[in-house]
Amino acid sequence: MSPECQEKNAKGLTMVAIGMNKAADEYLILDEQTREDLASGRYRDQRRGLFGPLAPAPGSTGKPARPAKRPRTPGRVRPQPRPWTASQERLAKLYNEQGLKPDEIAAKLGVSRHLATQIILAARNRGKS
Repeated sequence: MSPECQEKNAKGLTMVAIGMNKAADEYLILDEQTREDLASGRYRDQRRGLFGPLAPAPGSTGKPARPAKRPRTPGRVRPQPRPWTASQERLAKLYNEQGLKPDEIAAKLGVSRHLATQIILAARNRGKS
């Protein structure tokens, strides 16, 4: 193309940066379709709700929507009920003190090896405090 033709017809493009993540932005040419997508909220910041109120939408009353309240978490967590009885715990502790292995204790109590180990550890921890 001749320089005169380029001067006459060359138009600059308006670019818009769309924040996609912390590492990089995506750049788009600002045309009618991109304008409509931006106006519809397609490229809105999904993290915005975490950092502050949203900007009012065009044509709205100007009041931002109130975020949903989180349920209150209790200050003290209730301990989960143990799936074994106090007598099972006493027997497991006694068997452990006698030198029996968790497999043998589990067989005597009629529980799994994992549960027998949990009973022994709970009894030890309760004895320390």
